[in-house]
Amino acid sequence: MTSEQVEEPPPPEEPTGPARGVSPTASGEEGYRRGLGSRQIQMIAIGGAIGTGLFLGAGKTIHRAGPSIILAYAVAGVVIYFIMRALGELLMYRPVSGAFSEYAREFLGPFFGFATGWTYWLFWVVTGMTEVTAAATYVHYWWPGLPQWTSALAFTLLLYAANLISVKIFGEMEFWFSMVKVTAIIGMILVGLGVITFGFSAAGSNASFDQLWSHDGFFPKGVGGTLMTLQLVMFSFVAVELVGVTAGESKTPAKDLPRAINTVPWRIALFYVGALTVILSVVSWTAFEPGTSPFVAAFARIGLPAGAGIVNFVVLTAALSSCNSGMYSTGRMLRDLARNGQGPAFLTRLSGNGLPLLGTTVSVALMLVGVWINYQWPSKAFDYVVSFATISGMWAWIMILLAQLRYRRLSDRGLLPRSPFRAPGTPYTSWFALGFIGLTLAVMAVDPDARISLYGAPIWAALLVTAYRMLKSRAPEIFDEPRP
Repeated sequence: MTSEQVEEPPPPEEPTGPARGVSPTASGEEGYRRGLGSRQIQMIAIGGAIGTGLFLGAGKTIHRAGPSIILAYAVAGVVIYFIMRALGELLMYRPVSGAFSEYAREFLGPFFGFATGWTYWLFWVVTGMTEVTAAATYVHYWWPGLPQWTSALAFTLLLYAANLISVKIFGEMEFWFSMVKVTAIIGMILVGLGVITFGFSAAGSNASFDQLWSHDGFFPKGVGGTLMTLQLVMFSFVAVELVGVTAGESKTPAKDLPRAINTVPWRIALFYVGALTVILSVVSWTAFEPGTSPFVAAFARIGLPAGAGIVNFVVLTAALSSCNSGMYSTGRMLRDLARNGQGPAFLTRLSGNGLPLLGTTVSVALMLVGVWINYQWPSKAFDYVVSFATISGMWAWIMILLAQLRYRRLSDRGLLPRSPFRAPGTPYTSWFALGFIGLTLAVMAVDPDARISLYGAPIWAALLVTAYRMLKSRAPEIFDEPRP
């Protein structure tokens, strides 16, 4: 279904209000200014699918799985599309800025809304910590003598200021960040195809699509080796759901959000499947090592002297884009929690230009703590954050799928209005996506590098349960709202 094939709205006699269990603030006007235009929404959606997970993380996945990593990204991409269509159905039923926590609260219960909002907030805080530090590390490529904390602080303050000026400034920055990433990947694909077709450069003599199976086959590490990459593969896609957080500030959500979601398949096909197919055809998978960007390595083999510098700039842009998105989403998640009585009341205030100033400030302050920690202790401590971030992101996906399944049952029974952008294949596609997420968690449990994050998840869950019970004992009326 394309964005132009959206179904007609439900007939007037069908209920059109929000379901029971939705807080009054959630069902009313959120107070945000709708400053994000169509082109900005599209680029935010595209940029959410391209990050350091592709530019840097792909080196480790290629080393572990060989060319079969292309298949892993393709299958995971299908799962991501199912998740995004489920989110799209909910967004067109009721577009709100606190999308994931609002839908979890409405369809699964107050605790799940509480847990989802705080978990997604924590995800972006820790991701912001690592990304701004990574950005400072990339600067060393040009200025190795510059203290890391200096550039990390400068980037944090610059992005923070942009997020406080207006949502339009945020949208413009994200538009150009995404434009750089998109242009770079398309350029890399075209150069790679030129090497394969015409055989120019130092890599031209061996460049061929035969490289995908000529070195111990398409599955050189076996199917098990491919499965062991699932955690890193799924991490590459975390943040694609960010388009849902923009719902409350999109000028035309009914038009922009379905269109952005329907572009997910070609984005994944081009940026992941297409790019990696070309890269692994230019250079054998045996030449890549963990911790090294496959794009940098491929350009070094091709012999383009400026290639490494270009890719380093693109990776820097990807890190800043992720941190920028983190600042945007954390402020809105905190305000959504506060508006529903599940966070400090002072976080509900908006600035004069309609921005969640206090929520963003609190989140950025914690990100600065992360920069200080990274300055004091070895950066290896932050390697574990990747796994924790994956679990946090997948929690949001699980809540989206479960909420959509319940919403679909209620709307099919006529208890809620039908969404004009229904997810095809429900419930089978949603259950398939849930099963795939479950498989990824199982793989993480047997992977020594990823298992450490599973130890942190119960601790965070215990903190959430404790905080929830304390809040509920003080204000039971907030948490005892009946669900539909």
